Amino acid sequence: MSQTFEIAVLVGSLRKGALTRTLANALTKLAPENLRFTFIEIGDLPLYNPDLDTETPPAAWVRLRNEITQADGVMFVTPEYNRALPAALKNALDVGSRPYGSNVWGGKPGLVVSGSGGALGGYGANHHLRDTLVVLDVPTLSQPEAYVGHLGTLFDQTGAPNTDETKAYLSKIMTAYAAWVGKLAA
Repeated sequence: MSQTFEIAVLVGSLRKGALTRTLANALTKLAPENLRFTFIEIGDLPLYNPDLDTETPPAAWVRLRNEITQADGVMFVTPEYNRALPAALKNALDVGSRPYGSNVWGGKPGLVVSGSGGALGGYGANHHLRDTLVVLDVPTLSQPEAYVGHLGTLFDQTGAPNTDETKAYLSKIMTAYAAWVGKLAA
C-alpha cells in the first residue's frame, strides 16, 4: 500500500463561482488515491505587514502557517490577472514565508496549474508564480506544464470534465504530481 500524502490546495481566485475553483475541484477528483486534499482559505488574510508579525500575529496568518506546515505538498490553481498571479495568492505566499527564517513553504513539492477563459491558459501567471516559488524553495513539477485554456467550455454542470480529452489531460497532470510528491516527500 502506498503512503498517503496531505496536499494543501490554494486557489488564486476569491470569486465564489471561480472557474479556477472548478478546475481545482476537478483535479482533486482525478488524482491518484494516495493524495488527500485540503483547500486552504486565503481570502481572509490581512495584507502582509511586518509590523503585525509580533508575538501575536493575526489569527488568519497563524492558521495559514499551521495548515501549510502540516501539508506534504502544495497545489496552486490560479487565474491570470494582468499577466501575473492574483494579489491574494501573492499575499498568502508572503504571509507563509515570513518572518524571515520561518518559511513554511520550503521543501514542499509544488504543482502550478493556471487557467483562463482564453487560449493562453494563464501562461503569464503560471510563470510569475513559478518565479516566486523558486525563492521560497518549493520544488515545482516541471512536466507536464499545466496551462488550461478555455475554462468556460471544459466542464459540465456538475464540474466534471465534459470530454475524454480534458479528463485525460487533467489526469496526466495529477498522476505526474503524485509521482513528484512521492519522490520528494517520502
